[in-house]
Amino acid sequence: MKVAELIKQRSPYWRELEELSMRMGGRKKKSDPDQVTRFTTLYRAACADLALAESYQLPPQTVEYLHRLVGRAHNQLYRSQSYQLQSWTKRIFRDTPRQIFNDPCIQIATVLFWGLFLIAGYLSYNATIWPGFSEAVVGVEGLDQMRDMYTGFGGNNGIGSRSFMMGFYITNNATIGLSCFVMMLLVIPGIVVLSFNAIYLGTVFGFMFRQESGAASENFQNFVTAHGPFELTAIILAAGAGLKIGLSWMMTDGLNRKDSLLKTAREALPIVMCAVVLFALAALIEGFISPLGDFPWWGKGTVAVVSSCLLMIYFVVLGYPAAWPGGEEDGF
Repeated sequence: MKVAELIKQRSPYWRELEELSMRMGGRKKKSDPDQVTRFTTLYRAACADLALAESYQLPPQTVEYLHRLVGRAHNQLYRSQSYQLQSWTKRIFRDTPRQIFNDPCIQIATVLFWGLFLIAGYLSYNATIWPGFSEAVVGVEGLDQMRDMYTGFGGNNGIGSRSFMMGFYITNNATIGLSCFVMMLLVIPGIVVLSFNAIYLGTVFGFMFRQESGAASENFQNFVTAHGPFELTAIILAAGAGLKIGLSWMMTDGLNRKDSLLKTAREALPIVMCAVVLFALAALIEGFISPLGDFPWWGKGTVAVVSSCLLMIYFVVLGYPAAWPGGEEDGF
């Protein structure tokens, strides 16, 4: 085909792409889906035309025109405008909480953790139901160490010391969350690890809440109250994300195992990010508020209540589709 005929044949598509670029660039709202589809088709065709133009050495003015056209279309297709902020807001405050609220793996991890935690806590607190339960789970030496640690607990360290402790708590929390996440990739070992953490923590809480623990009980409650909601929720999210990925290589939904893992890993990323944020917030509170001896317990209780309300609003109120007019199909 002659050069003139090729340019004449392709020129209408180039002009159409140019007009669409101008039209879409002037809009503040998202373009019509059909228009976007047509735009991307023309953009890919223009890229191919540019490659051919350079290969077959078409006239310089044609090559230059196609360079400008493709560049403009590329910028239009991948531009960063205000509606992308709305897209991120929708992703963070609608899609993610809904995903987490309706994810069966998160539901399994939640029921498993809190169920075992509360049962272990009650059996440990009420020693008459199962005498020796706390000693069997934590060990006599472990319980004595817990009592000794919190008997003399309290005080106000300097900002440098509290910053150091915040870093320590971030590392410690991340280790717990990472162990639950990684072991859940193997499913059964992960369930064992999560169950152990739930039973162990519940036993410690129940034991330390006993009246006979004296000052250690009061100090323990004074320390764990503020940061508990964020930390325990983060553990559940980390375990749920790991379980979700772990099950993907068993239940592939028609995909090969690699594609199923990659697809599920992308879906689990928002859950992991929520866990990371909650671990960081828990460490911040644990480093700067929980250790304060002269900070009143009702103040730490207020922090815990506010934290719990924020978690309920984000994961339940925003996560439950009926909370939004129009259900799943509504816009943000």
